[in-house]
Amino acid sequence: MITPAQIRAARGLLRWSQKDLSKKSGVSLRAVNRVESEECDPRMSTLKALEYTLEQAGVVFINEEHKVGVYLRSTGQLF
Repeated sequence: MITPAQIRAARGLLRWSQKDLSKKSGVSLRAVNRVESEECDPRMSTLKALEYTLEQAGVVFINEEHKVGVYLRSTGQLF
């Protein structure tokens, strides 16, 4: 499952605020804030909604034994 640090990093890569993630995922802004600040033990459904939304936006989560991180899929476009 994704970690609070991965959620923060994913938002950073997408240049999304917590409010943006909240609107796009249907998860309340307060819940996003609490998950990211590790104030709570979030529901599995909340984490899945956040993960799904971020993945749909192009984020790839890495959760391997010695590797945890995030990156954006290549769009094939040059900037």
